[in-house]
Amino acid sequence: MKKRMDRRQFLKSSSAVSGLALAGAAAAQDMPSAPPLPSPAHLSIAEKLVAANYTDAERAQIYDNLEAMVDRVKARRTGAPLDNSDVPALTFDPRLPSENYKTQSNQVSVDTSKAGPLPSDEDIAFAPIWKQGAWLRAGLISSNRLTDIYVQRIKKHNSKLDCYITVLADSAQQEAFQADVDLRNGKDRGPLHGIPYGLKDLADTRGVRTSWGAMPYKDRIPTEDAEIVKRLRDAGAVLLGKTALGALAYNDLWFAGHTRNPWDIEEGSSGSSAGSASATAAGLCGFSIGSETLGSIVSPSARCGTVGLRPTFGRIPRTGAMALCWSLDKLGPICRFSEDTALVLSALNGNDKADPCALDWGFAYDTQQSAAEDITIGYNPTWFEGATATDTAVLSLLKEMGFKLTEVTLPELPYNTLFTTVEVEAAAAFEELTLSNRDDLLKWQEPEAWPNTFRAAHFISAVEALQVDRFRRQIMEMMASIYSKVDMLISPNFTDLLTITNYTGTPSLTLPVGMENRQTLPRIGVEKVDVNRKSFPHPHAITLWGNMFREDQLIAVGRLLEESLRFHINRPELPTET
Repeated sequence: MKKRMDRRQFLKSSSAVSGLALAGAAAAQDMPSAPPLPSPAHLSIAEKLVAANYTDAERAQIYDNLEAMVDRVKARRTGAPLDNSDVPALTFDPRLPSENYKTQSNQVSVDTSKAGPLPSDEDIAFAPIWKQGAWLRAGLISSNRLTDIYVQRIKKHNSKLDCYITVLADSAQQEAFQADVDLRNGKDRGPLHGIPYGLKDLADTRGVRTSWGAMPYKDRIPTEDAEIVKRLRDAGAVLLGKTALGALAYNDLWFAGHTRNPWDIEEGSSGSSAGSASATAAGLCGFSIGSETLGSIVSPSARCGTVGLRPTFGRIPRTGAMALCWSLDKLGPICRFSEDTALVLSALNGNDKADPCALDWGFAYDTQQSAAEDITIGYNPTWFEGATATDTAVLSLLKEMGFKLTEVTLPELPYNTLFTTVEVEAAAAFEELTLSNRDDLLKWQEPEAWPNTFRAAHFISAVEALQVDRFRRQIMEMMASIYSKVDMLISPNFTDLLTITNYTGTPSLTLPVGMENRQTLPRIGVEKVDVNRKSFPHPHAITLWGNMFREDQLIAVGRLLEESLRFHINRPELPTET
């Protein structure tokens, strides 16, 4: 006698198929065959997946169409397989037709007159890249020597930090040699000429492994460079290696390591730009490139004490970079100083026809002019309830600096429902991984991990995904009204603004503002945590959330905060290879 199936088992088998059909998912021809469609009566269970309630007559009509719907899904999967690089026909544009945005020329001016004499190798490694550039042009140091300083530091510390997946010491030295030759011959490619950097391992490098941090792709070798790699090469920057990222751009756990916070190697560096932030904070590169979909520059920058600039959506083309969420993915610089982010953004900014979301919008920054601007900063007192002493001190400091601070209020809306977009787009980007069951190869398999999220996303109604997109437009218009009154917002890092501003496409700057005592944070996948662990100083950051295309204002305020707070005098005590 067959055992009676309980409701959960039933959902996992027959009725789940109808839910998949309603949400636009079904088994492909080369995957395990799907069970037969349930009867019309069983659709009442599937309705719960999309919060609908139909009559028996309506279910009967739906049932007549289900087989054709499933056949369409099968036909598309087998007849038109998609690659991660295939972008949707619908593209996101953060600009609202009703708004006028400040146009800018493509010109960046940073004062390099105070570079000073050449210090020790360690001080060189932690110096701003504008100083390193000044020393290079003055002939006080060569790119070859600067690159060797970083290569030796990587050899000494990377085994403890797991911040580089692939180190390119030989090719880096060759690039540095050429950078020196070009400078001697009067061919100066700009502020990044001869500056060594680390590249998040989701941007393609021709002939060099680009693993996306994930076991299924650990041996992936691209045949072309990402657009940002080409632009950095044209700018004369020297590629030190590919920095670690949490698998498929989530957290700090990758296929062969767990990237650590240089200030506390018992905890992860956060993610997903885990290696970029860790390497920059540890002085293992001049600067690095990260990416953000929903916090992947902000979070590791806050954890590791780096300056992370998340540019306006579309400023930097993503051609040749792993797609996770086409309407949210952004590339951006991670540095140790605010003005350095201006130099990197300037080299990367600009349209690329291969990325339909890339925008042709100028970027201008000038140390003197930007610092003199009259900037109004908005905040909400509730964001600072329970905030640290450092957070509130920054607010007071901004007032002392003469900035106008004004209170703002955001409506109480279900902002977390926006997550549907990233869930659906990410599941689409990695459909093959889910359907082939290769998602089992990913190291992290908890309920909140990508494999489970991708699988569950196939049950999200296509109608609901579109409704969330309409809600997103409402948020964009609401925030435009806020920014009509202020130039930027300030808050602790993980308020609703992290979600809101990622979905509106506006920029942010996360910067360290002090050291605060706290306990070591538990690492992803590590179950046992000592609740009695000691507290000791860790970097503490705050985030400025800017208006569309106004990264220049964020950088100007960030520089003034740095000059006053002098966080840069702090350095992590790095573990060495034993």
